[in-house]
Amino acid sequence: MDIKKINQTKIFANEIRIETLKELAEIGSGHLGGALDLADLLAVLYSGAMRIDPKKPDCPDRDYLVISKGHAGPVLYAALALKGYFPLEMLKTLNQPGTKLPSHCDRCKTPGVDMTAGSLGQGIGAAVGIALGNKLQGRDSDTYCIIGDGEMDEGSVWEAMLLAPQFCLDHFIVFADHNGLQIDGATNDVVGLGDISKKVSEFGWYVVDVDGHDAEAITAAIALCKKAGVPAFVNLHTVKAKGWAKYENKVESHYVKNISEADILEPISVLQDEIELLRKTL
Repeated sequence: MDIKKINQTKIFANEIRIETLKELAEIGSGHLGGALDLADLLAVLYSGAMRIDPKKPDCPDRDYLVISKGHAGPVLYAALALKGYFPLEMLKTLNQPGTKLPSHCDRCKTPGVDMTAGSLGQGIGAAVGIALGNKLQGRDSDTYCIIGDGEMDEGSVWEAMLLAPQFCLDHFIVFADHNGLQIDGATNDVVGLGDISKKVSEFGWYVVDVDGHDAEAITAAIALCKKAGVPAFVNLHTVKAKGWAKYENKVESHYVKNISEADILEPISVLQDEIELLRKTL
């Protein structure tokens, strides 16, 4: 695998985290934990895994991304802005009156957003519909969907899991943000899901378990999924709030209040130092 490209992807992931922190500090609060832990995945997807064109965000032959855990909108917005879908300055309007960047993803407002997020559990069903629609129209577009492990408490998730193999959706990849925490506590304490990968596999999916913060492993997993010939599921083992040590792997990181610009100086400094070290390898 091209180490230079992997390190460029790692740089991009840290840039996404930095812009996400700035967004949340601008408004002073937000869904921190479940946004920061997706930066590595989004960096991989927007560094070449997905077929996209920021100048033509509505091109019908593009690949599609549904973030079912829509409260992670800020990290998606950071990735989209850095890719040129809209100006970085727009990130300062997160969840402000009249914004095009609401706290949860909205396809009618934000360039590059393919599906509006509603109640948890709905997005994966919509993603099945998108993948099926593309298949029926003869497109080879890939459809990607991101769900949370807490979201997998919802029965609608498992209904979608049953449907995708039934429709032979071989251009469909679902990522589970498996950080072990949700708004009410540890996922195992709220509703224990047992062996998620085993369950999904028994539903007829191709399954890969990876470190959700390892760009090289994520890239390799996607390549395997694209060759599977059946719907694919990537179980991303992540650390909630990855990138801000103060909040990492803590339940209270789900939604954080009173975030100031002074608060984010330290985590941004750490992320920038990592970027500088990576740039020396390029």
